Amino acid sequence: MRNTVEMLDELQNRALHDPELKEKLLRTRESEDPLGEFCRVCRDTGYEIYPMDVIQAGDEFYATMKRSTNGGGENSPVLEGEDDMYELFFAGLK
Repeated sequence: MRNTVEMLDELQNRALHDPELKEKLLRTRESEDPLGEFCRVCRDTGYEIYPMDVIQAGDEFYATMKRSTNGGGENSPVLEGEDDMYELFFAGLK
């Protein structure tokens, strides 16, 4: 079973080769509820992704990165933006 990060990566790669899908995903950013609309498009495309999945994936990814630097102690560097899988998805899509 794929996790959210793997599904987002697969969807991003798919969108990079499918201009129609890419445009549909980019348009979700103009919605009143961008994350909710993004997840609806994900589900319509066959990826069972919900807003909480995206948020949790970002939190887990950030926690893993934080633990990998200096043992994850208080002296670990602050990693800005590394916890936002939604923004990272679109950064890689553009």
